[in-house]
This record gives sequence, structure tokens and C-alpha cells, in this order.
Amino acid sequence: MIQFDNVTFAYEKGKPVLSDVSFAIEKGETVGLIGANGAGKSTVMKLLLGLAGPGAGNKGVSGRADGKIIVDGEEVSPRNLSQIRRKLGFVLQNSDNQMFMPTVWEDMLFGLLNYGMTRQEAEQRAQKVLRELGQEKLRGLYNHRISGGEKRMAAVATVLAMDPEVLLMDEPTSALDPYNRRIVINTIRKLPCTKVITSHDLDMIYDTCGRVILLSEGRVAADGPSETILRDRGLLEANRMELPLRFQQ
Repeated sequence: MIQFDNVTFAYEKGKPVLSDVSFAIEKGETVGLIGANGAGKSTVMKLLLGLAGPGAGNKGVSGRADGKIIVDGEEVSPRNLSQIRRKLGFVLQNSDNQMFMPTVWEDMLFGLLNYGMTRQEAEQRAQKVLRELGQEKLRGLYNHRISGGEKRMAAVATVLAMDPEVLLMDEPTSALDPYNRRIVINTIRKLPCTKVITSHDLDMIYDTCGRVILLSEGRVAADGPSETILRDRGLLEANRMELPLRFQQ
């Protein structure tokens, strides 16, 4: 579903943020993308979305890129970026940057209507997603009056209404209380689509991802089962990370 083939990328000449990065993610996989600050996680997401690199053209941070990025058999480029973005849903770390309409319901309908759905079709799709998530209470709520956890669920619902083939999530549990964190984790587990999750919350990654890709200084330091990588104290500490809390006792 996603392939990085020897990708090197630099925002400034001579200062690569990613160096010769290669990995492939199969359809239906849930993969955790982890690493210390500055490891290159956010850049991977930007390259996938065409916000940087070859897909950005003149509309984003072009930078200097080598290698290939392929999504569902198509190489990311300005020519086909709109088609590729239809396959991707991105849940931002800060839900306030994602929710811009007055109500959750209006946010959910906005993208669907812009994709050419009738209002009836859009409302049916949005209602179906809220029902499946067990979040029908969000429908009539105003974005500026809901809690951080509710905003995170609303952002997830808004993206899922677009029916993406790949869900990209950036720090989905940050700043959440334990109750809402558990709701988000349970939601991620239930979703059938391909998922790529970046997070410093390694316990959440362990709970949701069967596989982990560890980035360190722009390179793939490890790629394998979560059970193996997240229990390896030496590997994690060598790459400026610590064991998940559950394994520190």
C-alpha cells in the first residue's frame, strides 16, 4: 500500500533529514513510526501527503529529494497528488488545527460535499461513521465547547467519513486523559484500514500496532514486530528512547 524506496530528503542542501529510507507497508497493516525528536517521523508524513518533496511541486516545501514514494501503486508527484490524497486521511496532533467549522457535524459534511456527494449522501455517511464509533453524541456539538478527547474523536470521525484507504495519525493520544486515551486506542484497533501512527506514547503503539519502524537521525534503525522492538532496552536507549512504561517495572 505504501512504499519508500531509497528516499533521501533535505529541506536545505547538504542537510538531509531522511537518508536512504526504505520500507513497505502492506494493505491492512497498522504500523507505528517511532523515534526521538528530529528523527524524521513528521517528514515521512509530509512526503506521503505531498506537503514536502516531489509531490509538493510549487505548493509546499519542495526541498531536495531522491528515491521513490509509492502509494497504492502510484508514485507520488504533483500530477497525481489529488488522486493520492483521496486515499489518505490525516489526523493532526492538534485537533484545533483540523476542526474549522462551527460544529462537528458541519466539519464532517464539509469534505464529503466538496467531493461531490449530495447532502443526503453526506449525512448518511457521516451518521454511519458516528454510529460505528459510538460517538453519535458529537453530532450537534460545537467545536469550541467540547473537551480535548471529544475533539480528537471528532477529528477521527471527520477523517473516517472520507473513507480513506490509509489513515495517518500524528500523536493521537497526546494530552488526553486516561479515559479518552483508552477510547482512542480502542477505536484505532477496530478500524479495518491501513494505519500509520507516529507517537512518543510507546505503550499506545504497543497496544495498537503489530509492527514498528524505528527512525534515528533520518535512517531506519529497526523494522519489525512491536513485541520485539519495544522490549529491546538496548536498541531503544541507543536511539534516544526508553522502554514503554509497562516494561520498566
